[in-house]
Amino acid sequence: MPRLVQITDCHLVADPAADGGRALRQLRAVVAAVNRERPDRVLVTGDITDDETAASYQLAVATLDELAAPWFWLPGNHDDVALMAENRELLDELDLDLDLDLDLDGWRVLLLDTHVNGQPHGELGFRKLTHLAERLERNPRPTLVAMHHPPLPVGSAWIDAIGLVDREAFWQTLAPFGQVRAILCGHIHQAFASRQCLAAGEVMVYGCPATSNQFLPRAEHFAIDEAALPGYRVVELSADGLATRVERINQ
Repeated sequence: MPRLVQITDCHLVADPAADGGRALRQLRAVVAAVNRERPDRVLVTGDITDDETAASYQLAVATLDELAAPWFWLPGNHDDVALMAENRELLDELDLDLDLDLDLDGWRVLLLDTHVNGQPHGELGFRKLTHLAERLERNPRPTLVAMHHPPLPVGSAWIDAIGLVDREAFWQTLAPFGQVRAILCGHIHQAFASRQCLAAGEVMVYGCPATSNQFLPRAEHFAIDEAALPGYRVVELSADGLATRVERINQ
């Protein structure tokens, strides 16, 4: 049974000692814990850095390369796509769209790029949505989709204002395709689970704890959840469906 692990929202900066070294220390602890899970693949769903510097991406790659499984990243609103490409040879094969398919024993994992230059919200746009429909049309295998921005409200007013702005078009694109079973997203810095009912079936939506600070759930304005610990999400894929759990790291 393939095991996929999601890591998200590392928010590293060029100076590894910033904030007392907390962001880097917590990411390293998460990487060590993920290795104990023995995953087949690891997805890093955006906001790799906080300051969009080459040094922070070099630090991220050096740390994520400690993972014992192949890992793949996609950009969040705090990322610089060009710097990601310079620091890891990924975007060349993706034609600058992070249009990547992963094969996991009968499952297909699609990575979508919701990054909008200079904006906190996410958007796919007509071209990417059209291409997504073409990708789904070509392959009916059970599918998991990963993206940075959540495609539905999470119950925090300030986060919902900077989510995926064309989420209605996204769900309309998925509606005819019953093979999409779940969405993994970052951005919200908290464990989250919801669902979207479509004509072709139900799609689960899962958020993940950040490796950096956690956000207070259901807050009207920006607020840190000081009691919540960093963590990651584990997804087990099988012929019968998927099972998922969140693990926290106690520092």
